Amino acid sequence: MPMVERMLERRWERRLLCADLVQVEWEDSEGSTCKTSAILEDISRTGTCLQADIPVPVNALVRVRHGRKTLEGTVSYCAYREIGYFAGITFTSNQQWSQKVFRPKHLVDPAKLEILPDVDPQ
Repeated sequence: MPMVERMLERRWERRLLCADLVQVEWEDSEGSTCKTSAILEDISRTGTCLQADIPVPVNALVRVRHGRKTLEGTVSYCAYREIGYFAGITFTSNQQWSQKVFRPKHLVDPAKLEILPDVDPQ
């Protein structure tokens, strides 16, 4: 049986599922700027989850860029899961996301999804 990584839920407000490409920047321990592209997985007023091809250091201050819009935050976790690295970003206290800041190309509120009854395949 495979080991399942469990993570403590840190955001208390509703998360919206999303998908869009963003750029992520941070400084490494030597002060050099590191950059990577990432996919937005979900977003809330106070944070986001990103999927990237490379790990983003935990506790690093990052800038998440979407077009001309930028949100800053701190990496609270980064874990490898079969298809890439997933990084949780907590936005800085003076930053909050809203659809007015930027709207990802694909944005779904799971609370508004219709639940269909089970259908017997026969």
